[in-house]
Amino acid sequence: MIEKKVCVVTGTRAEYGILKPLIKRLKNSEFLQLQIIATGMHLSPEFGLTYKQIEADDFEIDEKLEILISSDTPVGVSKSMGLALISFSEAYERLNPDMVVILGDRYETFAAMSAATVANIPIAHLHGGEITEGAFDESFRHSMSKMSYLHFTSTEEYRKRVIQLGESPKRVFNVGAMGVENTLNLELLSKSEIEEKLEIDLGEKYSVIVFHPVTLENNTAENQIKELLEALEEKKELIKVFIKGNSDTSGRIINKEIDKYVKNDNKSYSFKSLALEYYLSLMKNSKVLIGNSSSGIIEAPSLKIPTLNIGDRQKGRIKAESVIDCIPEKKEILKSLEIIDREEFKSKLKNLNNPYGQGNTSKKIIKILENILLSQNIDLKKKFYDIEFEV
Repeated sequence: MIEKKVCVVTGTRAEYGILKPLIKRLKNSEFLQLQIIATGMHLSPEFGLTYKQIEADDFEIDEKLEILISSDTPVGVSKSMGLALISFSEAYERLNPDMVVILGDRYETFAAMSAATVANIPIAHLHGGEITEGAFDESFRHSMSKMSYLHFTSTEEYRKRVIQLGESPKRVFNVGAMGVENTLNLELLSKSEIEEKLEIDLGEKYSVIVFHPVTLENNTAENQIKELLEALEEKKELIKVFIKGNSDTSGRIINKEIDKYVKNDNKSYSFKSLALEYYLSLMKNSKVLIGNSSSGIIEAPSLKIPTLNIGDRQKGRIKAESVIDCIPEKKEILKSLEIIDREEFKSKLKNLNNPYGQGNTSKKIIKILENILLSQNIDLKKKFYDIEFEV
């Protein structure tokens, strides 16, 4: 039987960690041939050269595409998108995949998907239909849904939203989130084991902090990270573990402030990047996840860990009861941190339901990919699916 080539695109450490279970199943499939394109932050020394983690996991990278410009301004990001569009068009011509798999909503994957669309390559998109009102990823994501042939959403509500965009229900599948699959199935380290691996002292209580820019706001990153750091300074009893930001606009401003804070505080640590197992292990043993990372919305509830979600970056997402929203001001951050110590809040965590699935996502996706690719019944001339609604 002729194998069908499935090309997985990854540009960030977090995205690769989420995709890893699916990549494993693709590699082991009897019917599908795995291809991997690594790009973006994976190839940047500034962000930890995380392509090495992909290779350490015994996956072969078919193409490494350098697209990052050393600037996180709007002009710099747009130029990176231009480089990505050129680079992906050439890579697809060399690899000739039968389908491209893309997760999420970032600018580099938007360019990767645009090139695949022009090349008439079917696209399978993960995490469509979601809402993040504070980031320009929001408009990227919905545009990417319209370019995609298959859709793998993380909740039923998101599935309905993709259909609302005009996509046929026959090609939209609610499979849950692979972040939950990682959380429930990886063998995570104990607190003492993670201390030994990372050579840090986590004390009696510690928090994990992941904070990114709100890209649809102008010039707010510096003020917001300073408000957060000033609030954390008040929590003397907490060890702080920072995972530094990505290449979004103004991301370097946040990382610079984190560097200054850690330099002057011997009870805090920062990391450019961590292997997924280490990151989830840190989260599992922490008191709270603080910031605005999607991992606080999707993965943390499965670990029964509270999330303090700051600002508008994740505004609009479906959230478990373990997520506390607050505005990016010192006073409100401190007030919200007090909530997690209340007995009524702690009791919620014991029987928490994660709305993002039960941990079998990659198995569902592989079965659908094999059935559709082997049927050779793909028609890229999609008809707009109209739904009835009241005006």
